[in-house]
Amino acid sequence: MNKEKKQPLTYAAAGVDISAGSRAVEMIKQSVHSTYRPGVLNDIGGFGGMFALDTSRYREPVLVSGTDGVGTKLKVAHMMNKHNTIGIDAVAMCVNDILVQGAEPLFFLDYLAVGRLEPEQVAEIVEGIAEGCRQSGCALIGGETAEMPGFYAPGQYDIAGFAVGVAEKSKIITGKDIRPKDVLIGLPSSGLHSNGYSLVRKALFDTAGYSIDTRLPELDCTVGEELLKPTRIYVRSVLSLLDRYSIKGMAHITGGGITENVPRVLPHNCLAVVNKAAWEVPPVFQVIKQIGSVPDEEMYRTFNMGIGLVMVVPPEEADAVLSELKKQGETACIIGEIISGEKKVEYI
Repeated sequence: MNKEKKQPLTYAAAGVDISAGSRAVEMIKQSVHSTYRPGVLNDIGGFGGMFALDTSRYREPVLVSGTDGVGTKLKVAHMMNKHNTIGIDAVAMCVNDILVQGAEPLFFLDYLAVGRLEPEQVAEIVEGIAEGCRQSGCALIGGETAEMPGFYAPGQYDIAGFAVGVAEKSKIITGKDIRPKDVLIGLPSSGLHSNGYSLVRKALFDTAGYSIDTRLPELDCTVGEELLKPTRIYVRSVLSLLDRYSIKGMAHITGGGITENVPRVLPHNCLAVVNKAAWEVPPVFQVIKQIGSVPDEEMYRTFNMGIGLVMVVPPEEADAVLSELKKQGETACIIGEIISGEKKVEYI
C-alpha cells in the first residue's frame, strides 16, 4: 500500500506569514519616525522601546501610565473599510486619561491583533496611531502586531494602546483641593468619541435599520462618517494651562459619561451641579435618544453628550482659563459648579 507523501508544514501554511510582518514593519517606519521627540533612544524593531527621561526638568518626577482600547467602534471601521482614524482613538483614550492627572504624555506603545496580517491594513492603522501621537506630542516607540489565525477572522483585528507620561509630584492633579463654589468648565467633544457603541449600533443599525451610507437631515455626513469621527485629544490645549492656573481637577468623559466620571475627582463633601442647558448637545445624541427611546439619565451615564473633558477651577480664575482656551482654539464654556453635598453629579 502506497502512502501519499505529506508536505512539510510551515508557519505560513498554518496561517502566520512572517514575511508579511516584515513588510508591515517597513511600511510603518515613516509614520513611526514622524512621532519621535527628544528622549527616544532606539528605532523600532528592537525588543523594547527606550526613552530617556530629562530629569533636570523635575525635582520629583512621577511616571503616569494608562491603557485602553476603542471597543466596538472597531465594528464601524470594518463596516466602512476605513482604518486610518481608529488609531487616533486608541491614542486619545490613553493620553487624555493621563493628562487629567497633570501628566505630559511622553511615549506610546500599541498592541494590534489580526486574523491575517495584511501589511497595507496595518500601515493604515498605524498611520492613525502616529497621527494621534503627533497631536499629543508623544512618541510611538514600540508595539506588537500579533497574527492570530483561527482566533480572528481574516480582515478582523483588535487594538489597544499604552501611554506613559510624567508629572512633577507636587503638581499631580487629584481633585483633593476642590471646594464648594469652584467652577466646572467643559471642553467640547467631536461626537461620540469611543464609548457607548454597543448601544449606538443597536439603536441605529438594528432598531432603525440604517446603514453606514444613510444620510439623516440632522447630520452633515453619513451615519458611518459620524460614528467614525476620531476622539478629540486635549493635550496641547490643557498643558498650556497647568503652570499658569489652579486646575484643581479634571475628568476625561469616557464610558459612564459625565455622571460617572466627574465624581472620580471629587472630594467626599462635594457635589457637582451640571447645567444641561449650558452647551448644545450634538445632533447624533438626539438621534440615538429618539430612535432608542433612551431615557435622559441613561444618555448622560453612557455618552459624553458633547463634553469630552471637564476642568474644575477656582471661580476667580474661570474667565482667564476660558480666555486662554479660546486662544488655543477651544470653544469651552462653564457648565456648572461645585456645592456642598454628596460626592456625585446632579443635573439642572
